[in-house]
Amino acid sequence: MVIAVPKEILPGENRVACVPDVASKLIKSGFQLHVEKDAGLNAGFTNEMYEKAGAKIVNLNELYSSAEVVIKVQRPLDHPTAGKNELDLFKEGTILITFLYPLNFPELAQKCAAKKINVISMDMIPRTTLAQKMDALSSQANIAGYKSVVMCADTLGKIFPLMMTAAGTISPAKVVIMGAGVAGLQALGTAKRLGAVVEVSDIRAAVKEEVLSLGGRFIEVEGAADMQDAGGYAKEASEEFLKKQKELIFKHITEADIVITTALVPGKKAPVLVTEEMVKNMKPGSVVLDMAVEFGGNCEVSEKGKNVKKHGVTVIGEPNLPSLVPTHSSEMYSKNILALIQYIGKEGKVELKLEDEIVKGSLITHNGEVVHQRIKDLL
Repeated sequence: MVIAVPKEILPGENRVACVPDVASKLIKSGFQLHVEKDAGLNAGFTNEMYEKAGAKIVNLNELYSSAEVVIKVQRPLDHPTAGKNELDLFKEGTILITFLYPLNFPELAQKCAAKKINVISMDMIPRTTLAQKMDALSSQANIAGYKSVVMCADTLGKIFPLMMTAAGTISPAKVVIMGAGVAGLQALGTAKRLGAVVEVSDIRAAVKEEVLSLGGRFIEVEGAADMQDAGGYAKEASEEFLKKQKELIFKHITEADIVITTALVPGKKAPVLVTEEMVKNMKPGSVVLDMAVEFGGNCEVSEKGKNVKKHGVTVIGEPNLPSLVPTHSSEMYSKNILALIQYIGKEGKVELKLEDEIVKGSLITHNGEVVHQRIKDLL
């Protein structure tokens, strides 16, 4: 089977779905690899590196006409040079593996089904022990958590650690992180390594232990014990609960130098956790980074793709943090895809066993139909 790796076309997307090291492993497994010219360049991987790994460098038309499996980072979009949507370049029956976010874009799943493209969505991989190596949401959230702290540290006009100097003592920076998922915990670990005092708030009481084990302080909200679903994700909180949470964290946020928000609910608009009133009451020169800005934002004043100054506070609205660390995020995403293909593939062929737990959880469209129950319900 031919696996194709296109160049990502979303503006600002620097990642690539397959790095040369993973390409050589897929080739050893019996697949042929076709890579669009310069697909890995923004992530630091040259055409020569792919050729050395055994892949064939091709142009856009050859890429899609030969592809039986297409692996991407971003969902299909209008192609700037082809003059049509990427979906129109696919052959019928092609398997597409990408971040489709079908809970947020169910109509896109419908379009894929109409084109008879079989889609596995990497953001729908079940969070089970067996699927751990394929969990691309976690691998990319890890990178985002790290990068968020580095960006905030760069923007803040203060240093992070406690310093005793001849000119006096410098107090450590205070960081508040909203959400203790993979990104939040990585942000906590990174901020602690830089010497900050870190407080973490989460609607799931179950994560308190993890926060404390990484040296953070846990901001506990009454009634948080039952705010986690069976998959370990945060459930959508009630208005009453969010009100209680906002009242408690107002004090913590207004005393912070940096606030990083990471709260997402799959398929829903991100909850507003940091109001404009809170930003108004923060110290001049403070920084807020809204990691949920792509899906509506946790901060009332954040703007997607912009750094804005509001009430003396810098609000960072970078929607694609992993893309700012493209080498390692591409390597990690590639390994997630390799684990998936090795799981569903054998001797250079991919087979979709619909009864398999991982396939069932992540297969969105098959043979011209939307087959994922949650997406069917949304449509």
